[in-house]
Amino acid sequence: MDSQKIYSAVLERYSALSSEKAQTSDAYSKSVAQAFGYTEEELRGIPTQANLGLSCGNPLAIASLREGETVIDLGSGAGFDVFLASPKVGPTGRVIGVDMNKDMLSLAEKNKAKFSAHNVEFLRARITDIPLDSNVADAIISNCVINLVPEDEKQSAFNEIFRLLKPGGRVAVSDILAKKPLPETLQKCAAAYVGCVAGASLLSQYHRYFKQAGFSDVLIEDTKNDLNVYIDASSEGTRQGKEAAGVVKQETHCCGADSTSSTSPEKASCCGCRTTVKNMGENPDLSDMAAELGQIDLNEWVGSYKIFALKPSA
Repeated sequence: MDSQKIYSAVLERYSALSSEKAQTSDAYSKSVAQAFGYTEEELRGIPTQANLGLSCGNPLAIASLREGETVIDLGSGAGFDVFLASPKVGPTGRVIGVDMNKDMLSLAEKNKAKFSAHNVEFLRARITDIPLDSNVADAIISNCVINLVPEDEKQSAFNEIFRLLKPGGRVAVSDILAKKPLPETLQKCAAAYVGCVAGASLLSQYHRYFKQAGFSDVLIEDTKNDLNVYIDASSEGTRQGKEAAGVVKQETHCCGADSTSSTSPEKASCCGCRTTVKNMGENPDLSDMAAELGQIDLNEWVGSYKIFALKPSA
């Protein structure tokens, strides 16, 4: 996929996610967030619609935010981590959410009105080119967003992080990284890309991006979190298990007889057969991916990583 197609697909998908009709249930979003380390108390303290169940980790757990600091959240979406960062930096601090999607920003502004956060602001921009002064942030956070940046622009995102940070500033990121080279079929799957899988970089690539941008003391660690939570979590917030959740379930109606397959990626073609895919979880991107490629164990190919790096003081 070329860069423009990627941006178009990401914009379309996340605009859809921002609409009330397409939003996941509160229980599902809560279940996903808690699976990645957010506490019940944290989730109670923010607007419900700020948490859309899109996290792949908890960057705030390693950011060590302090009173009075300026924090930038890259790909802030509906404001989830922005609102959680707000009380940590206090009234003298500043939290800036950056997102390229106007619909997500609109939802974030609505959530801000409910949250009454006077130290929070949102800015529309791609994370590769942010209209803010250099050396403005004490910390930069991001949650499952950098993987969505097209491969040929990823270095620009890391360069921009470096530019925005003050000397000695830190970056705390949760992101999906590839455990091994992804097959070409997976890389070309649009649903897998917007589902934060196909755009995942290898660990070695991530280290290289940081190094070329100028960072030191880069730490990258696999959290070992189960990424199948996106599929297994039900609308009631419980984990169903693979068979109950169904990564994908295809029902093939053929020549007047019905047959059901839960694993085959092939589409039947006999005498006017039609295959429909039933999404049995709440993540349509991953269900669409499974419908196209067959049942996939996400943990085999990608993992949730926590990343921390420092900009040199001088």
